[in-house]
Amino acid sequence: MSEADVVTYTVRGRAAVLTINRPEKRNALNGPVRCAFVGAIDRARRDEAVRAIVVTGAGDKAFVAGADIGELEGRTAVDQWRTMKAPTIYESIERSPKPVIAAINGYCLGGGLELALACDLRIASSNATFGQPEVNLGIIPGGGGTQRLPRIVGLGAALRLILTGELIGAEEALRLRLVEEVVAPGDLMERALALAETIASRSPVAVAAAKEATRAALDLPLAQGLALETSLFQVCFASADKAEGIRAFLEKRPPNFTGR
Repeated sequence: MSEADVVTYTVRGRAAVLTINRPEKRNALNGPVRCAFVGAIDRARRDEAVRAIVVTGAGDKAFVAGADIGELEGRTAVDQWRTMKAPTIYESIERSPKPVIAAINGYCLGGGLELALACDLRIASSNATFGQPEVNLGIIPGGGGTQRLPRIVGLGAALRLILTGELIGAEEALRLRLVEEVVAPGDLMERALALAETIASRSPVAVAAAKEATRAALDLPLAQGLALETSLFQVCFASADKAEGIRAFLEKRPPNFTGR
């Protein structure tokens, strides 16, 4: 498959839908997928018609079942070091000013769970399965699982998943707040796109600023986080979107945000 085939890019309303398209391999991540995915995120970032991004996997068996183990088998430590020095799919999501929603259908394991963890919001099908089973291969999560997972579900729950390699279902993932919602399999994309459209109706300036400030809360001391929030608030305050939003509120009409 070409890079355009392994990650498809479609626009639904004001959302770009990125579909990892290796259903015969349960959408496992390999070099071409990683490269194509980073390119697709950049394409969505540059597309002014797109205001939110939905990530999913082809078919109904898997979101992403993990890394392509066959690719890992022959890779040396130096090869892996070089691979991990390149811009990663996880960083591309976090750095995107446009919110990224994971629509999780089926297996979401290893690197697939790490991909979902990097997303801003996670909607799961009721038949989704989650896990960080790397210890079964004699390795540990290498795409941020040891760092992002405890920030989302807490230390104990993260260690249980990482140290045992056990898998959990969608309802347990919801209980742990690993996902925000669980829906019927047939409703997954409709719900993800509806959430994307809600976000798309808001000010792109405010959405990007809110994402940056809120994500920074995980890393910055409170004083620095508050300083960043103040700075980004001032950016929003100077925007045309702020003027439009207040004017629309006072005129009792829907706002027409332009992202300026």
